[in-house]
Amino acid sequence: MARGQLRIYLGAAPGVGKTYAMLEEAHRRRSRGTDVVVGFVESHGRAQTERMVGDLEVVPRKTMEYRGAAFTEMDLDAVLARRPQVALVDELAHTNVPGSRNAKRWQDIQELLDAGITVLSTVNIQHLESLNDVVEQITGITQRETVPDAVVRAADQVELADMTPEALRRRMVHGNVYAPEKIDAALGNYFRVGNLTALRELALLWLADKVDEQLDRYRTDHHIGTTWEARERVVVALTGGPEGETLIRRAARVAARSKGADLMAVHVARSDGLADADPALLARQRILVESLGGTYHEVVGSDVPTALLEFARAVNATQLVLGASRRGRFAQILSPGVGVTTTARSGPIDVHLVTHEEIGRGRRQPLVVGTAALSSRRRLAGFLAAAAGLPLLTLILHLLRDELSLPSDILLFLAAVVAVALVGGLWPALLAAIGGSLLLNFFFTPPLYTWTIAERENILALAVFVAVAAAVSAVVDLAARRTRQAARASADATTLATVAGSVLRGARPLPALLERLKETFGLDSVTLLERRSGAPGGPDRQHDTTAWQVAAAVGEPPCSTPGQGDVDVPVDDALALVLRGRPLAAADRRIVEAFAAQAALALRQERLAEQAAKAVPLAEADKMRTALLAAVSHDLRTPLASAKAAVTSLRSHEVSFSDTDRAELLATAEESLDKLARLVSNLLDMSRLQAGVLGLSTTDIGIEEAVPRALDELGTAGRTVRLQLPDDLPAVRADPALLERVLVNVIGNALKFSPADRLPTLTASDHDGLVELRVIDHGPGIPDNQRDEVFLPFQRLGDTDNDTGVGLGLALSRGLAEAMGGTLAPDTTPGGGLTMILALPAAETPVADSETRATELADRAIIERIHRRPRIPEDPA
Repeated sequence: MARGQLRIYLGAAPGVGKTYAMLEEAHRRRSRGTDVVVGFVESHGRAQTERMVGDLEVVPRKTMEYRGAAFTEMDLDAVLARRPQVALVDELAHTNVPGSRNAKRWQDIQELLDAGITVLSTVNIQHLESLNDVVEQITGITQRETVPDAVVRAADQVELADMTPEALRRRMVHGNVYAPEKIDAALGNYFRVGNLTALRELALLWLADKVDEQLDRYRTDHHIGTTWEARERVVVALTGGPEGETLIRRAARVAARSKGADLMAVHVARSDGLADADPALLARQRILVESLGGTYHEVVGSDVPTALLEFARAVNATQLVLGASRRGRFAQILSPGVGVTTTARSGPIDVHLVTHEEIGRGRRQPLVVGTAALSSRRRLAGFLAAAAGLPLLTLILHLLRDELSLPSDILLFLAAVVAVALVGGLWPALLAAIGGSLLLNFFFTPPLYTWTIAERENILALAVFVAVAAAVSAVVDLAARRTRQAARASADATTLATVAGSVLRGARPLPALLERLKETFGLDSVTLLERRSGAPGGPDRQHDTTAWQVAAAVGEPPCSTPGQGDVDVPVDDALALVLRGRPLAAADRRIVEAFAAQAALALRQERLAEQAAKAVPLAEADKMRTALLAAVSHDLRTPLASAKAAVTSLRSHEVSFSDTDRAELLATAEESLDKLARLVSNLLDMSRLQAGVLGLSTTDIGIEEAVPRALDELGTAGRTVRLQLPDDLPAVRADPALLERVLVNVIGNALKFSPADRLPTLTASDHDGLVELRVIDHGPGIPDNQRDEVFLPFQRLGDTDNDTGVGLGLALSRGLAEAMGGTLAPDTTPGGGLTMILALPAAETPVADSETRATELADRAIIERIHRRPRIPEDPA
């Protein structure tokens, strides 16, 4: 059975028309005779979407119960049994009700596809898993319903339902997206122009990458090797030489000429594993590429032009930037070089050969080993083998003269030379070859015991012997040299890999990097020095303690100037890595330079992280300040205006008020001022919470003591709350005043949203050292993906009026609860509604006898009611 196809309509935000476009496609297909059914379409109450469903066949939904509430989901079994050609399944990232066959709707869709059913679906860009944190940074809202990117990328078609931010906001104003009471809040929060513009850009960029993948797949499937200039891509080739930075900057300027061009840097490493580039220079060049917005890549190849062009064609590059050859003129005559060869083979790829200061200076190979391929001991052993072995071989062959001919003697001497080459390398082997030729000439070539040679063939044989012996010796010496280079390169690679691993695993990469360097080379201390701002440079400042400061150090004692160390490795004009303990070999300096480059990068990352950490509180404070100014402008003005109007009326001599009117005006002024005082108190407490200076005075207090106070504070409405408090409930450890504030805010919020026929209920229980108070209402509740929003300061979820407070109630309540060592969390009320759970630590000592406590509370409540004037309840939401 052929697998069905998946077509996804991608949107930048709710309301851009994804579902509408999906329904339009369904009608088009049905008009062509395709069997189409609606598996699940969510209209969100939008009349245009509901009308668009029209006469399409709709598979009835399945009703499921969860925690006493009824929910409807797509009936997957019914759609599978119906077996249409095309099924419409809205909201790809939706989370199914617990108890469903699959946890996510995209998993339901996979079953439909496996059954051969083509599926049309929708998803917003904020629900993609890889962009979840980016969307949170833009909008400040965490999306809890996500879908793996791989699911969307695997779709056969992804179509963008696009709309400009201005057009979407106009749709909202006209009531085409949300209900009228939610429009103002949405326009002022998630649907701000900046948010919508950023989300639209994310959607366009993600879709562009998806199109790129489809293009690459098509070119691969059809074996298309030529470049298609769909997007400008500039590739710069790096050799690991000092000219790399010049090439990178030139390539960046080339890429900047085209909007949206990609910059890629590539280094072709030798396939034999031998180091042919300076890792420190490559590390610095990689940092430069990434700082310019490019990416760094490394490929392996024995033929550099071929590997380079294969990479360029694989990434669909349009331009290739190379450095002009560093080789001398004679070398260029013998071989055209990488630049010329690449240009000749590039085809449609434009090649830029960039001049630089290193032209003609030759290709200086980094010194990874000493000048000798073998150690001095092995060379000495080779000379001794030649000095002792050749005479011994001559003696043996002289005794066997009657049984062996001259060719046999030459072969045996050649074997001796090879043996010497294996032991001592080139120079002992050359000495053995020359000595062997003389011995062959004197003892075994007629006329014997003379230095003359009678026959020309013998001259040729001896000449070939010397040439072969020299060639074999050179090959053996070269092999030994390459072996040592490969071993050194492998050791360097292992060291650098270990360094990278330790840095990645460490919470603070710079100390881990310096510690690894200290351990690797057995040093006493490693210090990263930074030149002080304004300090002059120059060699005479190497011992000036006023010119340098320690950026990071490990080991004892650290160095305060570059001149105090045994090794000084300059990183740039402002940084130097100083090692103390022992001098390093020239071959080790390359690895130390790589360490130095990575240390500079780690230092920069640490400082960027510190700056980001410092910027977060400033950004939060700025965000809070902006929200405060927007939220309290009306809430401060209203009670002030009411109080001023009442007082002005009372002071007026133009109107005579009765005692009843005068009392009412005074009550109005008092109520307005009380509301203003509570608002200012909330603002001050929120500021203290965020500054971490809120004063606490915790003590053991019984819930049966704190709850009546809070209910009395709420006035008449508070007396309607049903209480279900057990008699044996332990006391809690809390600040009595703050606990009362929390209860007033939470219970007041429940009273606001509870229907008249189902009033809030307050229950309590204790377990695991905690006392939990549950404020239960049966109002509209809060969607799971918006529960965190109600705890943000100055947020009134779904409210558009300005007479319900600044939205500090729940935010302040959670902050106060956490300050007292507790938590405040929302939950779903069975049957619908919201349950706020306040958990506080139980007191270690039990409270007084319940009857005594009840009597005390009753007496205290009577006294307080006598002295307390009833207040107009504050709406804390």
